[in-house]
Amino acid sequence: MTLIGMLHHRAEPEKVKKAYAYAVVAKAEGVDFFYFTPGKVDIKNEKILGKYYENGKWIEKEYPFPDAIYNASFPLTDKAELIVDYLSERIPFTSHSIGNKSDVQNRIKKGKDFKHYLIPTVQLKKEKDLLDMIELHEQVIIKPVSGSRGSGILFIEKENANTFIINDSGKTTICSKQDLIDLVLLKIEEEEYIIQKFISSKIKSGQVLDFRLHVQKNGDGEWVTTSIYPRIGALGSITSNLGNGGFTAFPDPFLQIEFDNEWFDVKKTLEYFSVSFATHFDSLYDEFYLDELGIDVGMDENQRIWLFEVNWRPGIPVIFNGELDVAKNTIKYAEFLANNNKNLPS
Repeated sequence: MTLIGMLHHRAEPEKVKKAYAYAVVAKAEGVDFFYFTPGKVDIKNEKILGKYYENGKWIEKEYPFPDAIYNASFPLTDKAELIVDYLSERIPFTSHSIGNKSDVQNRIKKGKDFKHYLIPTVQLKKEKDLLDMIELHEQVIIKPVSGSRGSGILFIEKENANTFIINDSGKTTICSKQDLIDLVLLKIEEEEYIIQKFISSKIKSGQVLDFRLHVQKNGDGEWVTTSIYPRIGALGSITSNLGNGGFTAFPDPFLQIEFDNEWFDVKKTLEYFSVSFATHFDSLYDEFYLDELGIDVGMDENQRIWLFEVNWRPGIPVIFNGELDVAKNTIKYAEFLANNNKNLPS
C-alpha cells in the first residue's frame, strides 16, 4: 500500500483544517496517510514521527520515509528548509512554486501558444514606464510582482493631460500628473511592480468580474477541472478578490443570468481553456511537474478571454464544499507520483 505524508509547518494537525479532509480521503482511497512537520524527521535513520487520524483523534506513530509527500506549506526556518530540501531530493513532492507574476508572464511569452491571452504588461521601474503605458492605454493598473489576494493594486485613468483618477481598494481620488508620479515612484522604491492595460471585464450591473479556473492533476497524472466559479467585485472596487469584499456565485445560474442564451458556450469555453492552458503551462517547466493551479481570467465585452493571473496553491470557496474534491485529486496524484517516481527535481 502506498504511503503518503502531508508535510506542514504546524505541529498540530487539528489546527490545519484540510488535514482532516486528506486523512478521510486517503482512507477511502486505500492509501496510508500521515501528517508530519520537518522537526519530526530523523534523517539518520530515515524515520518520521508522524500522526494518523483514527476514531476522532490524531495519534502519533513512527513511519519510514513515505513514497510521496504532499508539501502543504513552506518551511519557516533555515533548519526546516534544509530538511525539506533533503526530502525533496529523495522523495517525490506534489507541489512546486511557479514563481512570481513576472516569471509566469515571461514563461507564457516564451511558450508562445497562449501569449495572445496575456494582458499588455511592462515592468514598472521608472517614470517613463508609467507615462508611456498611460499614454498608450489611458486606463491601467499597477500591481506588486509578489502580491496576492488583490493587495496593492491601483487603477489609474487619464482624464486629461494633467488630471488622473486613482482607485485604491475602492477609494477614488483625483490627482495631478506630478502627484501621480510621486505616488508611483514611492511605491516602486518599496517593492517591485508591474503595470498593465486595464481590461474591462464586468457583469451587467457594472461590477468587475473574473473567473477562477481551479485545475489539478488526477490519479493518471492528467489535468482536470476541479471547479470554475465567478468572482464579482464589490461596488466601486477594481478587484474581485474574495478577501477584499468580492463575492462568488454558483456557476450555472450566474452564467445563465449574465450571458443569456450563450451561457453554455461560455461555460464550455472556460472548461476547455482551463485544461488546455494548464497542460501547456505545465510543459514550460523543465525542472519539475506542476500539480495544481488557480487560473484567473477575465472576459471583455466581446467575450474574449484575458489571462489575469496564474496562482499556485489556490484556495476554494467554502460555498462549494470542494475540499474533498481537492483532497481526492491531490491524494490520487501523490499516489501516481509514488508509483511512477518521476517528479524528482533534476
